[in-house]
Amino acid sequence: MANVVRAALVQSEWTGDKESMIEKNIGYAREAAAQGARILCFQEIFSGPYFCTRQENEHFATAEPIPDGPTITRMMELARETGMVLIVPIFETEDAGHYYNAAAVIDSDGAYLGKYRKTHIPQVAGFWEKFYFRPGNLGYPVFDTAVGRIGVYICYDRHFPEGWRELGLAGAKIVFNPSATTRGHSKYLWELEQPAAAVANEYFVGAINRVGSEDLEDTDYYGSSYFASPRGQIIDGIASDTSDEVVVRDLDLDLIEEVRHHWAFYRDRRPEVYKRIANP
Repeated sequence: MANVVRAALVQSEWTGDKESMIEKNIGYAREAAAQGARILCFQEIFSGPYFCTRQENEHFATAEPIPDGPTITRMMELARETGMVLIVPIFETEDAGHYYNAAAVIDSDGAYLGKYRKTHIPQVAGFWEKFYFRPGNLGYPVFDTAVGRIGVYICYDRHFPEGWRELGLAGAKIVFNPSATTRGHSKYLWELEQPAAAVANEYFVGAINRVGSEDLEDTDYYGSSYFASPRGQIIDGIASDTSDEVVVRDLDLDLIEEVRHHWAFYRDRRPEVYKRIANP
């Protein structure tokens, strides 16, 4: 019997306020659960706009602690209600002056399992993230969930192959990459990098992008969320590039072992000769 996990991604346009954005995404999560999804990931900083197009102090007031803040508390209740594992990316505050771009991982019974903090922080026009976020300091955790072992990477992280491999070495079977990326900036890379990471590391990748303009200059988030298989193939098509969508796909986890027997990348690694990779 196949070891199939039905998994979901949500891409949604900014509504204009935090409460309605959370409510909309809760509705989409319930839709995914009704379709039989057992795990779901929201988009980067799902409860707000992607405010890093500007450097403005007012946005610090929207950060919340993980797991004790109101949004993650609601998501723990949602996980219990739907029976889904949830990956919930938000703007995190740890204490005074310490802020992170993070994602909480909640098991299907509502238990908080831990969090990932974005490791690689860009600082270029339209993506002024170093103004807001400290680099992640938790490494590359993997989480043993009701559907298996999962990992999280966030947006700009996807350009760095080292973290993808760290997650694979730690046993991740599915890695989610919630993002906020614009059409002119990286559209041509979107369908290239993440399938390549999936095949290079021989696991499933869930690629989630925001959608819409958010009424901010120089923004055109193109959605196009999808799952990639360990063969590097996109599974059953890509989401809309202009509209909200709930992407629900079946992931056959037995394919991971099949691919790893066919392409023995982990067996044939030579870490003893990769001496420059970890050096500054």
